[in-house]
Amino acid sequence: MSALNLFDLTGKNAVVTGGSAGIGLDMCKIFAQQGAKVFILDLHGAAKAADVVNAIPNLKATCVGLTCNVADIKSVTECFNAVAAVGRVDILCNNAGIGYVGNIENTEEADLDRVMRVNVNGIFHCSKAAIASMVADNKGGVILNTGSCASISPIKDRFAYAASKGAVRTITTSLATDYVTKGIRCNAICPGRVHTSFVDNFIKKNFPGKEEENFSRLSEYMPMGRMATPGEIATLALYLVSDEARFVTGAMYSIDGGINGADHPKAYNLPNPPHPSMRAKI
Repeated sequence: MSALNLFDLTGKNAVVTGGSAGIGLDMCKIFAQQGAKVFILDLHGAAKAADVVNAIPNLKATCVGLTCNVADIKSVTECFNAVAAVGRVDILCNNAGIGYVGNIENTEEADLDRVMRVNVNGIFHCSKAAIASMVADNKGGVILNTGSCASISPIKDRFAYAASKGAVRTITTSLATDYVTKGIRCNAICPGRVHTSFVDNFIKKNFPGKEEENFSRLSEYMPMGRMATPGEIATLALYLVSDEARFVTGAMYSIDGGINGADHPKAYNLPNPPHPSMRAKI
């Protein structure tokens, strides 16, 4: 295969939840660049499609924004019906998710329920709808879940979030096992800390006047000495949803700057700032 044709998504319909910002937005952009018709399912999806198109010169495909609450089965059903009016679902990226900081003592039942409704029930609702489309014509498809380094290793003060992302891991392997003979692949990406608006807002809210200091602290937690960029995560996603990864299913891909490669992040003792080869280029 020519290198020019690698990771080509021409003619495929890709549904991305949580696609209006951060990792999801970069997924939408790179999928559209590679020729997919992208459906952005998000609370702000309807308003974001034009932004994706305008941000990419020489866009190969189109983006459709649909307002969707993944925690609400009615909302999900309506959105997937809209996708079905255009065509089958070839790719589903279950990327929508929310965070929560706290241990069990300062996590209330309502907090746990809210996180689980989005991070777990949301994947259930969307995967069920996508698989119905994928098995209807026996052409298979790809599901990619956004997990977390917390899916694999403990993270302090992330009780509800870690519980939800641990569930993402088992959901991924269950779907991969149940549907491998149907031509449906299911994998998950497990990012470490990614520099998104969530991080900036968290620092601004909890450390007013000390934003720069705490941004550095959160960055230095990563063995590489920095956070990931959304584009770096989206590039891995592109590989996993493409035909180049057709022999990959049931896998959990760490993309975390080394967190899950050491007993403790500082075990690497890598230089900070990181070596030039490890700096963000996307």
